[in-house]
Amino acid sequence: MHIEIDDLSRPAIHALLQEHLDHMYELSPPECVFALDINALRAPDITFWTAWEGPLLLGCGALKQLDAQHGELKSMRTPTAHRGRGAGRAMLVHILEVAKARGYTRLSLETGTEAAFQPAQKLYASMGFVPCGPFASYQEDPHSLFMALDLSLFDSKK
Repeated sequence: MHIEIDDLSRPAIHALLQEHLDHMYELSPPECVFALDINALRAPDITFWTAWEGPLLLGCGALKQLDAQHGELKSMRTPTAHRGRGAGRAMLVHILEVAKARGYTRLSLETGTEAAFQPAQKLYASMGFVPCGPFASYQEDPHSLFMALDLSLFDSKK
């Protein structure tokens, strides 16, 4: 598996991000969907990566800089047809390593509370993320679970 910074120009990425957005809108009310579209993911404070096995797109993820020491995990997605290959965990480890290398001390995320989000919640918890309150411009919402990781506790060698 190869993870690379991506410019969001390839059709496979467009399709994966559309799948992601469509699924988020199926699961949550529109005002509670915080997934980013392609244009938002091109913002200068966001780095976007994709995971590939040869020509096959296995997943994506992004890191948004909130401030000099705090980042937000965004747009984690594995295509439904390719789940179970470890791409989500590999992408998460990659992003955590980059965040730590950038000097971030905290990485936060927002995910849903519906049953469909439980695999993602378990993945994040397995890497040390714990529930927390809203961060950045988020507000309490019954459809959102906020999680954070103290990056001093993250060791990719474990």
